[in-house]
Amino acid sequence: MTRKDTNVIGRREELSLLRELITPPHKESHVLLLLGDPGLGKTILLAEAAREAKAAGMRVLATTGRESEQDLAFAGLHQLLRPVLDRVACLPTRQAEALRGAFGLSDDPAPPDALLTGIAVLTLLSELSDEQPLLVTADDTQWLDRASLDALAFAARRLESEQLVLLAGARGNVPPAGFERDLPQLLLRPLTRPDAGLLLDAQPRPPHGRLREQVLTQAVGNPLALIELSRVIATDPDAGRRWTAEPLPLTGQLTALMAAQYATLPPAARSALLLAAAADTDSPDPTTAIPGLSADALAPAEAAGLIRLDTPGTRFVHPLTRSAVYHAAPFAERAAAHRQVADALRDQPDRHAWHLAAAALEPDEHLAALLVDSAAQAQRRGGAAAAARALERAAELSPGEPDKARRLLAAAELALSAGQADWVRELAGKVLTLTSDPDLRIAARLDIGWSLLWSNRNADAFDTLLSVAAEASPRLPAIAWQATWMAATVAHQTGLPEVCAKARAALDLLDSRDGPPATAEDWPAGRADEYRIWIRACTDPFGERADIVPRLRRTAGGSLSDPGTFGAAAWVLDETELAVRVLREALSRLRAPGVRGASGGVLSALEWACVDSGRWDDALAAAREAGDIAAAYKMETVAGSADLTTAIVAAMRGEHDQVAPLLARVRAAVDTSEYRGFATRIWQTAGLAALAQGNYVTAYAQLSRLFAADGTPLHHHFSYLAVADLAAAAVRAERHLEARTLLERALARVDPAPGPRLAQLTARARGLLAEPDSAEAHLAAPLADPTGDTWPFERAQLQLDYGEWLRRQRRINDAKPILVTALETFRRLGAAPWTRRAESELRACGVTVQAPQGAPGALDGLTAQQREIVILAGHGLTNGEIADRLFLSPRTVASHLYRSYPRLGIAGRRQLRDIIDQQITPGAGR
Repeated sequence: MTRKDTNVIGRREELSLLRELITPPHKESHVLLLLGDPGLGKTILLAEAAREAKAAGMRVLATTGRESEQDLAFAGLHQLLRPVLDRVACLPTRQAEALRGAFGLSDDPAPPDALLTGIAVLTLLSELSDEQPLLVTADDTQWLDRASLDALAFAARRLESEQLVLLAGARGNVPPAGFERDLPQLLLRPLTRPDAGLLLDAQPRPPHGRLREQVLTQAVGNPLALIELSRVIATDPDAGRRWTAEPLPLTGQLTALMAAQYATLPPAARSALLLAAAADTDSPDPTTAIPGLSADALAPAEAAGLIRLDTPGTRFVHPLTRSAVYHAAPFAERAAAHRQVADALRDQPDRHAWHLAAAALEPDEHLAALLVDSAAQAQRRGGAAAAARALERAAELSPGEPDKARRLLAAAELALSAGQADWVRELAGKVLTLTSDPDLRIAARLDIGWSLLWSNRNADAFDTLLSVAAEASPRLPAIAWQATWMAATVAHQTGLPEVCAKARAALDLLDSRDGPPATAEDWPAGRADEYRIWIRACTDPFGERADIVPRLRRTAGGSLSDPGTFGAAAWVLDETELAVRVLREALSRLRAPGVRGASGGVLSALEWACVDSGRWDDALAAAREAGDIAAAYKMETVAGSADLTTAIVAAMRGEHDQVAPLLARVRAAVDTSEYRGFATRIWQTAGLAALAQGNYVTAYAQLSRLFAADGTPLHHHFSYLAVADLAAAAVRAERHLEARTLLERALARVDPAPGPRLAQLTARARGLLAEPDSAEAHLAAPLADPTGDTWPFERAQLQLDYGEWLRRQRRINDAKPILVTALETFRRLGAAPWTRRAESELRACGVTVQAPQGAPGALDGLTAQQREIVILAGHGLTNGEIADRLFLSPRTVASHLYRSYPRLGIAGRRQLRDIIDQQITPGAGR
């Protein structure tokens, strides 16, 4: 449909919305998804928006998904950015290298990195919008290759203050992958009856009377259907009776009409049009590249209204037209067309191989090998999904079953890295049906276990992994250890005792074997010991602590093969400072291009270790980075953990408006019935937020969910970290007896408390719930152990409660120093609700509370991201360097700084150093 064809009839509201977005001034970025069935006008609305944007002085970049290119990595993104590729050289070095590698423009490409590619796209679009307001349109995104779609979605979610509008159209009512959540949508509806009549009247030969009613009835408000049906019925009035006698779905009816038009063309025109449908290229002028595809040969097709020939080249009037033409031809003709196109594209190996594959019916090892080469190229460029699809097709064309199985397994592993768990199970399932090779079968089942884990199907994943571990342990101990390591991770996430016991039994089976796996390149020395520590920590973090912690400390003194797993084990075992150190070292290795996707789990552990140790700003920085990793590599649990970390820090700092939306997002992303660890953290965070706001009954209701009435914990580890907060809520909600009974039943399962952290939490809980004359024995005892300072917020809470008890016992002089120490910690952490309580207790002791030295709380008025940006700017980094480090656009960095200056009481960047020196001191750990 062209603007002349329709005059955009019946889309006044939609056009008005688009005009609002593209009309200057552009104070902030906008993203809008246009959804709807084929033929409703998404393409013409995008074209109209582009036309008006150009008239308003905006730069326009556009891409269109093509069915034939959805398996070519970054084809859609290359089409979008081709007019501005000369600007890639202006990007930060690592971003420029990532984008050149993605487009295959580098002789020595950097390892693929989805995160760097996404931020490179964001930075490039942001910088272009600085020069001139920018409109980006992406049509038919359901056919964009996955790598391009992921990069665009990554950028779309990080646009803030750029002079940029991104419009994306997709067929159907469901947004394309990556665009599913939190982005505005415009769902196109069929035209109203009056508007449908106006559109019919605008046709060259509008139908009348009975024929008009037939067209209106059959088209049901679809603009493309109205145009095509009116065209057919004008030349064949009897067509209406056939539509009634042989009803088809509207899309099928339109396709049939277009196929009939194709059949009436002269043979030369049919051949040329089939070539165009097979080529389906975005080349500016494909008619000059493919013999037989000439303007003269295509002229009858243009006259029939099936294509348009203009400056950009050959364009089908609608994707349905191309599909109708392509599928109207028998396979032999389609295959011949693909071979002709392939012959013209020998200088483009990927397209050459895929066109030959489209022409193949029989196994062909040479063609399979070409597709394997294409997969390797796609993988080097970071297109994991495209590489997996190439290997899958290579397997289909492989003559021998061993090659089929091997290539399918390789495709499954790539599909896993692309985050497509259902596809992994399909590919690995084919391996199981193809081969009896025990090694390939075990590897396929391990991939299935991974995919189930990625799909939030913990129970199925756990059973699969255990069976793999049992079968692999005699011959393939490295795979057995890996499967048991994963099973233990599932056990810790579920928190169910019976699941933990089964994982521990799998470890016992491995330990009963003759010895650890032989050292190999993929199994370094010492890894079995590190995995053993992790498995024991996950399955029984309290009961095993006395034996594991000494081993953990000894192992930490040597060379670690997997510091991420080891650091996470240290965090689970409350060796918090060791965990922070090792996890930071692990991250320094995993931030290199090509391995960044493996950092998601490490960041999740680091977030919580930083929360526990009072490094709250570091925790928020890790959560933000983890969120970026999760978006780039499609890791829902990593994203959920990042949101939970942000929410609990917000709750402790009194930023109450942030908590509920973050928790809602976690619940939407993670099945809390399977991930009981997430459920526990959600209730703990909600309870802390309610406690901070003085809603004590609500706080108790939330926190008491962490234990059953008989004391069984919801989660075998995390539930116990909230016992002191549960007691605090119970005291203020006047539920002393109920809470005391519940907690004693719960704590009986771990008495005596293993380790200084749980001892401190347990003592505080019992002291709060004890009778006044016996409370001191509980509250004072942990304060004699300096190890408790490792967890500063929990320590300060204990000091606050003890100081309050001392004041009520009229021991004012004893209370003052304890309360002062607690206040200093709360201020340093920015824990505003607890700061106010400590200040109130000190005033009740007759102490005049002084405001903190320097600019009081200057940084506390900023968001976590603004604080991070301000600190980096104060250390002398440019906006571009900050953006590159934090995976933001330079414009977003500049906007955050601009909004931060008034809150800091300064005029500009040069004054930041003084503010930071006053607020941040070495080792403060905020």
